[in-house]
Amino acid sequence: MSEKTDEWQVARRRKKRPERRPERSPARGHGGGPHGGGPQEVDSKKTLRRIEETMSELRCGDVWLDWSKVLSASSATASTPSPADGAPESPVGRQERSSTGARPPGPDCVCYGLGSFSSCVSARYQLAMLLLLLETLQVTPGRCSVFDPVFSEGELDVLRQLDLTVLTENEEGKRLVKRPTIFYLMHCGKALYNNLLWRNWKRETLPLLTIIGNSFSGIQTIGRELQRDYGYIDQAVAVCEERRLPCPPRLLDVFNDTAVITFPDSDLGKLPQCTWADPAEPRYEACPDLEIILRDG
Repeated sequence: MSEKTDEWQVARRRKKRPERRPERSPARGHGGGPHGGGPQEVDSKKTLRRIEETMSELRCGDVWLDWSKVLSASSATASTPSPADGAPESPVGRQERSSTGARPPGPDCVCYGLGSFSSCVSARYQLAMLLLLLETLQVTPGRCSVFDPVFSEGELDVLRQLDLTVLTENEEGKRLVKRPTIFYLMHCGKALYNNLLWRNWKRETLPLLTIIGNSFSGIQTIGRELQRDYGYIDQAVAVCEERRLPCPPRLLDVFNDTAVITFPDSDLGKLPQCTWADPAEPRYEACPDLEIILRDG
């Protein structure tokens, strides 16, 4: 990077989830966490140029090559399975196929908790990686919805110039999917993952999810707190399939502990049938440090 403000140090491995490092202002938005900083002026042209430069850097490096290999081996790159693939077709797939007679297009995409990418190096790298993912998976930008309460007006304008769909409502991760969907949740709080799982806690819906974000197996260390406050993550660990995404040392603050997480239908039978009956909405009343920004009201 040519500008002095973009210089940053190689990160050392840490046990705790890393904070995002601002370039000029303290504004940050990691994973729907607490608000930080205030309004800031955003140079759209400069920000777009930096994003393009970061995409080029990643595309030419080993990290993107390694990620591509992992993604190609996961269901993130697959459409809804059909009988021809040797797997049963979902009701959603049958409905979409019946209208056109052809296989449905690739997955949709949702990104929560990206953070202030105009002032934070880590957030900009994560946005650049998201754009590369959309490009590789042949997902048009308009089919990728993004939201973070900390986005400034200038950043919202940049996202729209990238043709991404900007959500106007804080969904708190409670989005019900009806077709294959990739959720890009880099370093998001546990409540966001837990809410997403709760909203889609059905045997026919979970296999439609692909999550690119924090490894669930790494969250197991919380123990009783996980079972009490984040029960859907706790149960999902037993039935999800994780493929770790490689992370070079210089990008530990950006992509550490990241995995592609899927939910094979064949594994969901490991949970007792009562697990799926009337799943209770998470409340988090006993959580002293909730890593999510709740919607107003």
